[in-house]
Amino acid sequence: MTKTGNARRRPDQPGALFLPFQARWVADDSRLKLMEKSRQIGISWSTAYKAVERTAAAGAATDQWVSSRDDLQARLFLEDSKMFAEALQMAAADLGEQVIDPERKITAYVLQFANGRRIHSMSSNPDAQAGKRGGRILDEFALHPDPRKLWSIAYPGITWGGSMELVSTHRGSHNFFNQLVREAREGGNPKRISLHRVTLQDALDQGFLFKLQQTLPQDDERQAMDEAQYFDFVKKGAADEESFLQEYMCQPADDDAAFLEYDLIAACEYADGVNWNAPEKGPLYAGVDIGRKKDLTVLWVAEKLGDVLYTRHVEALRNMPKGEQEKVLWPWFEKCARVCIDATGLGIGWADDAQRRFGAYKVEGVTFTGRVKEELAYPVRSAMEDRRLRIPFSGPIRADLRSITKQTTAAGNIRFTAERTPDGHADHFWALALALHAAGNPAAAIEFMSSGPISAGDYEGYI
Repeated sequence: MTKTGNARRRPDQPGALFLPFQARWVADDSRLKLMEKSRQIGISWSTAYKAVERTAAAGAATDQWVSSRDDLQARLFLEDSKMFAEALQMAAADLGEQVIDPERKITAYVLQFANGRRIHSMSSNPDAQAGKRGGRILDEFALHPDPRKLWSIAYPGITWGGSMELVSTHRGSHNFFNQLVREAREGGNPKRISLHRVTLQDALDQGFLFKLQQTLPQDDERQAMDEAQYFDFVKKGAADEESFLQEYMCQPADDDAAFLEYDLIAACEYADGVNWNAPEKGPLYAGVDIGRKKDLTVLWVAEKLGDVLYTRHVEALRNMPKGEQEKVLWPWFEKCARVCIDATGLGIGWADDAQRRFGAYKVEGVTFTGRVKEELAYPVRSAMEDRRLRIPFSGPIRADLRSITKQTTAAGNIRFTAERTPDGHADHFWALALALHAAGNPAAAIEFMSSGPISAGDYEGYI
């Protein structure tokens, strides 16, 4: 292998297929394995190798059932498995997408080997694991809507043979994945889990950047980086400090400090790849948080179908004059049944102009005070808890929603605060809260600025 790039840490065996941390994972034949890992360091890839090796072996006794976060990841896992089967010269037939549960309409991508054993790669529906015997690979385990349920259904499947592997980055301190990690590390390990942990720094120390630079184009900017520069490059690209520590350094975010837990947010996110931004037949409601000198102006549009609000459009406007922002916002205001707009400070003029153009019956200006923020924030949490909200699967949006913290002052008052970052000041959270308020009927009066009264008939059911 000819060295390219500027990596300083060369693996002891540069031509080896796996780096040391990958090789240890592949060589571990424990019945229960758990990997807490940095993102994008090749663990899922090496897991696919191990799945091929044991499934294609002569005398293999079990199939493999792979659960991924979504359909795209399921297909990618099978593609990696096909690649390894070809590289190892193991006869394998790609059977494509197969129905494995007609009643629930559950399908899997299937790779069959000469010995008749199969790898079934499917998305995250826990019910797909029910009644299946054989090995389990639960990829991105913490990202599943209900990791505890997934474990409960998948674990009995290895009773008659096979192993179960959990691979994931963290998703908050309250997530079942973190509970398993802590139980194994600090609680005596009653489940006898073989625990692996690889941070970005661990991977770099073992030659990850060298390997990466062998695959990158020569004109890629990362070719000029050493390990310290690459670490800084990744850190700066993360949504915020909490996201970086969680996604790359195996440090779960503190759910006790945040107003919205990761599991709560994740349960309301659309699956990756879903076309969520196309309105259908329900009324649209919008919330707008107006940016000041450093913050974003964020528009959040949701469609109401039954008692569920489906996000259909989210747009963040940065460093744009008011007139240019209006060219983006006004067409959406025209489409919406109601709009709630931040009328605090700079927003006063925005609310006045919007009401003059569209009418006070459609546009409500909301003045942010401590009490008003409390009245806006709790319905967001309630809608998530009751699964009456769908939001985009987006790292920056998730980080913004996570940035809200609830604090109690010395006087006993509730304050909602958020750290100011280059991506705003919880602007997405407040735009979402305003959209929910636009679609609902508050149980108590909320402070608002309006050029005219809004009648009770303008509201629908409370969300």
